Amino acid sequence: MMPYVNIKITKEGKVTKKQKLALISGVTDLLHDVLGRNKASTVVVIDEVDKDNYGLGGDSIANIRKKK
Repeated sequence: MMPYVNIKITKEGKVTKKQKLALISGVTDLLHDVLGRNKASTVVVIDEVDKDNYGLGGDSIANIRKKK
C-alpha cells in the first residue's frame, strides 16, 4: 500500500520551496514513524488553492480575509 497525502493551502503570502520541502519531509517521516510506511513509496502532494476557491462557513476565504 502506497501512502498518498494531499496538503491543500491557500495562496496567501509566499510559501517557499524550503517550507514545502519541510512539509513533504515531515509528513513522510510522520507516516514512517507512526504507521511504519516505507518513505520511498510515500507520496505527498501540495496544492495551492486560490482564496476565491476555498470557503469556510459559507463564505470564501478571500471575503473572510477582507472582513478582518
